[in-house]
Amino acid sequence: MRVVVQRCKNASVTVDKKIVGKISEGLCLLVGFTYDDNKQVIEKMVNKILKLRIFPDENGVMNKSILDYQEEILSVSQFTLYADTSKGNRPSYMKALNGKEACKLYEYFNDELKKHIKVETGIFGADMQVSLTNMGPTTILLEM
Repeated sequence: MRVVVQRCKNASVTVDKKIVGKISEGLCLLVGFTYDDNKQVIEKMVNKILKLRIFPDENGVMNKSILDYQEEILSVSQFTLYADTSKGNRPSYMKALNGKEACKLYEYFNDELKKHIKVETGIFGADMQVSLTNMGPTTILLEM
């Protein structure tokens, strides 16, 4: 499982010219799954994301988590996180989990996050346009 975590001032995802998910300050997550992923991996990732200290404290030091701020999360599925370009310029997505199984894990991931914080999402498998204002910029790649 790979997640790109971006601390943002705002973020939204649009499908067919309609905003389907939108947050103010918080985290924008780009989420991809591979064949070894399961509920246990997702639970560990959710815990890591929720405890990740990338928000500023009173002294401006990144020492607070999303839970400390009680902001929001925009979660967007992104199978291209498993792109492999080692054999040329055309990416292979063989390491990305198939759509049906990835969709189940993505829904579970979002449900686990929603136990702790407000979550907006894109639409799995749709052609999405993601817009955000990255704060910092702060962008971190997590992998389990």
